[in-house]
Amino acid sequence: MAASPASGFVNKLRAHLELLDPVTWISVFPGLACGAMASGSMQATPHDFLILLAVFLMYGPLGTGFSQSVNDYFDLELDMVNEPTRPIPSGRLTKKEALLNCIVVLLLAIGIGIYVGLDTGGVRGMVIMGMIFSALFVAYIYSAPPLKLKKNIFASAPSVGFSYGFVTFLSGNALFSDIRPEIVWLAALNFFMAVALIILNDFKSVEGDREGGLKSLPVMIGSRNTFLVAFAIIDAVFAVLTWLSFTWGFTVPMVLVILGLAMNVYIQAQLLLDPKGGISFMQGAVDDGFGNAIGKSDVQEHNSFLRFQVANNVLFLVNNLIIAGMIGIKYMQA
Repeated sequence: MAASPASGFVNKLRAHLELLDPVTWISVFPGLACGAMASGSMQATPHDFLILLAVFLMYGPLGTGFSQSVNDYFDLELDMVNEPTRPIPSGRLTKKEALLNCIVVLLLAIGIGIYVGLDTGGVRGMVIMGMIFSALFVAYIYSAPPLKLKKNIFASAPSVGFSYGFVTFLSGNALFSDIRPEIVWLAALNFFMAVALIILNDFKSVEGDREGGLKSLPVMIGSRNTFLVAFAIIDAVFAVLTWLSFTWGFTVPMVLVILGLAMNVYIQAQLLLDPKGGISFMQGAVDDGFGNAIGKSDVQEHNSFLRFQVANNVLFLVNNLIIAGMIGIKYMQA
């Protein structure tokens, strides 16, 4: 039986939505929330909540969605090997339809950025517009030739760290106050955390990267050494966050960060001993708890990374939110 026009439209709409990769949208919210909390100036008014929602839409469904759709558009050949069920390689969307998807979400993100920047005004408004424009530009050159930053890990990981782990902190903060120096530190640490996680995320596409000549770290140095590099960055981030908490006088958060670091080191040791099957006790959290949010994988090393990511992200996010809240309280009392 032939599909009805209505069902065909719904399936096409679902394919467009899948191209924007909704599971990635939530990744921008912690940075925006921390930035807003650290300002100490957000008010419980409809305007402040709506403007924060607008910035979430700008960075999440639109900005992150653009980065995902433009990546799929330029990576058709690789996705036919790595992810053949994605909308373009599976034939559910043509390249022309995917290009239209990219253009629409790009223009909407730019439009919201201009509106929010003008609504905020002054230097803070310029910061917000500068951050979203920079993030969109980096998202494009990450996937598009001739630069195609993703071809080399030394360019790809920092570009993702900037777009996902840095600009959102500053934007959330600039919505409601001048940029707090503490939030610059938190944004920088989240940049490095994102760099480490994107290095590990490359496990999922080793086969296609090797065939396509992309120089991801797992391709260049192998799985165990990739774990070592990423874990060194992650532990350094926790160590610096401990020092910052101490210098800012946040004793309780400092203790929590130290506990988080100790737990991370224990988990990391299990993965270094067994890169493919380590910390299998966390598999239930991936399959039944966070699987729909962080994805699933048949690549053993990537599946190990997903188990680690659940624990690490919870520990790091909780510490970020607590510290951002205490920064905000400090400025409210000033």
